[in-house]
Amino acid sequence: MRKAIRMKYIIVGILLAAIAGIVIFLAAHAKSNKKQMAKTISESMQILAEHFQVTERDPAEYAQIRIYGLMKFNVKQYEIGGVGNLSVMTTNMGFMQMLSFVITPFEKNLPLLSMDFMYFPGSRKTYTEVYDLVADKDAPEYQTVLETMNGLSETGKALADLPRGELPWYDHLLTVKLYKTGSAKQDETIHALFCDAVSRYADAADTLEPLSEEEKAVKAQLTQQYSDDLIEKGGVSTDVFKKALGPEKTKDFFDKVFFGNSAQ
Repeated sequence: MRKAIRMKYIIVGILLAAIAGIVIFLAAHAKSNKKQMAKTISESMQILAEHFQVTERDPAEYAQIRIYGLMKFNVKQYEIGGVGNLSVMTTNMGFMQMLSFVITPFEKNLPLLSMDFMYFPGSRKTYTEVYDLVADKDAPEYQTVLETMNGLSETGKALADLPRGELPWYDHLLTVKLYKTGSAKQDETIHALFCDAVSRYADAADTLEPLSEEEKAVKAQLTQQYSDDLIEKGGVSTDVFKKALGPEKTKDFFDKVFFGNSAQ
């Protein structure tokens, strides 16, 4: 009997030690990943500030969003002078950290830039997408922008490609799309990919003239239609927000902060 009790305590002790080890392991990686994210955000914001006046906005009730009580998104919103809206979201779930960075242009004939970078213990996943929310995709100046953004493939060539599943309904809007994976040892390459995307986008914006009021109205309508279609037709991250917040609240968040349609 005593041996059985002793063995029981030993097993419990081993399990507790294993759990403590996992917690310490995840905490160490989370700290390192958050530091890497902060570095990437800081440098990206510095790149934008060298090109434009960047003004922080108040996301009000959406400054922090909880999903199912488990995921806590910290949300920041900015106005990029002469370009449009920027939303930056970060989350820390212990076993995974994520950075979402979305530039929605309203004042120049630029595509929407969306980047989601996820940090796991030892591995990374990156999603970089350029959405053609423009009236004339064949315009020479717009094609030049796409050529500039396509250069990202060279920056990310050292990273392995992520396999894609079923194509989303909005795939026809994506001209430039880069889905990559790598290890924590490639953090500098991943950091460079993120910053290069922001730098290329800013350089492209500098080459374009401001849109007329009529052109702005058309571009805003295209962006609004895409945002509304996401609510109606869904998307990976959109569906998460819809289930947690409901369709109406998700639309309000998208319009006011994530894309900033109504903030213009």
